[in-house]
Amino acid sequence: MSATVVPLPPNSSSETVDFLRRMASMVSGRNGEMLLRAASLIESLTQRAMSAERLYHQQHEENTRHVELREAAELASDAMVAQIEALRAQLTEVTAAAAAERAAFDAERGKLLGLMQDAESHIGKLSTELETLRASVDSFNETLVSVPIEVLRLARTQFDYLSSGFARRGDVISQAMSEIGGFAIDQALTTKKTADKA
Repeated sequence: MSATVVPLPPNSSSETVDFLRRMASMVSGRNGEMLLRAASLIESLTQRAMSAERLYHQQHEENTRHVELREAAELASDAMVAQIEALRAQLTEVTAAAAAERAAFDAERGKLLGLMQDAESHIGKLSTELETLRASVDSFNETLVSVPIEVLRLARTQFDYLSSGFARRGDVISQAMSEIGGFAIDQALTTKKTADKA
């Protein structure tokens, strides 16, 4: 009785590995490391599964060849009976080896499927976490206002002018408030310069 071999989909593992590596580049820390480790493990197991499948096909072809030899030997004369028995013994060994290889292949394939399911589950969790982070960033961005730098510099100049005017009049409180406003704009401009250099 021959076993049915189901080949692996041609690009599914490479697409999964590529996806895991892209996700790892977007996620930092332990999650990124785990994604890279899962990608490497999937690649390794895919190679092992493909090698086992190739070996199984070679063993299957060899079995087919031995079956043909046995059938030819059975049609030969009685003088070939001893040779047929030797071929039968050899065929039994090859079949046992093929069965052992198939069992090893099935075990590796089961491990690979388990790892892929674990990776898909982990990807699902990471996708949920990423969506949560995106929503958080989106809500944060809704509270920000974008102002051109030239407008901020103009406002800074106006605060300096107001501060000087209040100082001449002796209005210390208004002068302090103008200086605080100017200082806040200086901080925003400094933060912008630091962000641009990084």
